Amino acid sequence: MKILVINAGSSSLKYQLINIETEEVLAKGNVERIGIKGGCLTHKALGKTFVIEKEIADHTEAIQLVLNELIDGEAGVIKSMDEIDAVGHRVVASGEAFKKTTLVTDEVMKTMDEIAELAPLHNPAAIKGVNACRAVMPDKKMALVFDTSFHATMPDYAYMYAIDYNDYKTYQVRRYGAHGTSHKFVSQAAAEYLGKKPEQLKIITCHLGNGSSISAVDGGKCIDTSMGFTPLAGVPMGTRSGDIDAAALEFLCTKKGMNIHEGLTYLNKKCGMLGVSGVSSDYRDLTAAAKEGNYRAQLALNMFCYDCKKYIGSYMAALGGLDVIVFTAGVGENTPFVRHDVLAGLEAFGIEVDDEKNNFKNDGAIHEISKDSSRVKVLVIPTNEELVIARETAALV
Repeated sequence: MKILVINAGSSSLKYQLINIETEEVLAKGNVERIGIKGGCLTHKALGKTFVIEKEIADHTEAIQLVLNELIDGEAGVIKSMDEIDAVGHRVVASGEAFKKTTLVTDEVMKTMDEIAELAPLHNPAAIKGVNACRAVMPDKKMALVFDTSFHATMPDYAYMYAIDYNDYKTYQVRRYGAHGTSHKFVSQAAAEYLGKKPEQLKIITCHLGNGSSISAVDGGKCIDTSMGFTPLAGVPMGTRSGDIDAAALEFLCTKKGMNIHEGLTYLNKKCGMLGVSGVSSDYRDLTAAAKEGNYRAQLALNMFCYDCKKYIGSYMAALGGLDVIVFTAGVGENTPFVRHDVLAGLEAFGIEVDDEKNNFKNDGAIHEISKDSSRVKVLVIPTNEELVIARETAALV
């Protein structure tokens, strides 16, 4: 069975074609600048990279371009569209409408339109991707795989906000989380690596990148996560503020003459590592600036690591113990000092990092960076969200 995985953005579209029996990526690529001058498709297959530069009017045209490359004589890996068994779409937010991976139907897409406002930066783009695929491949079964699904197991006291309960019921304002496919993949991979069943382990998964979230996983099920109603909550991120007193936003809006929409754009796009450092949202740039003595760059990194440490501490309490900590995603996989600083000082809780093991070069493998004497295992596991989407799509269809 071959599954086409689609991750659509507002002006971009990432894809992978995966043979689910072997879990091999047959081809992958990215369509950029959809609807914008300078459109481009980068397609990787058969050990080669193929680039097509052309104007791409919309997502339907982008999907057709992708299919053409998958079937093309030189760049193709299949003979016809008949070899694609199903399509899995990444969707950020499901609200309370969907608790698990769901087959695409007209009724489902109507509901998707209704809940698009829950993730205005992401869900409308996903809807475009689904509609484009349905236009080009009307006979293919398709599935929606939600970032929020893995967090649907949180108990009510963890996902609820202390607002008027009637407002929660009416507007569904609650914690949903994000990065669920990543948290699911690495928590399951950790159990497999340790030769245990997920039900036997208490795990904290740290998906640290330009967007970051931390989750508590008990017996294979998420019981809490750092992101909230939207991906704005939690630890400070590349350009997102993370947790902040809501009254502080009102104060800033008044002082800076912003309306609420401008205020939220400010918190999402101009704060976090970029806002504190004044240097960049990229952790590589921050690291370089900090080494040169830039106080604000170092401050931003210190804030990030400190907040991650606080979440880990609180989740140890929520879990009632801890067996494994997992680091993943761009920063989690590639930045040794972040892993070190996040866990420094937690030795009393049985968490001991081996600095030599921690300073490895990322080779795509799982690395154990805890000392032999550490009661808690610390692992670095490359995430694979596309594989989770392919697995869940295949299981459903």
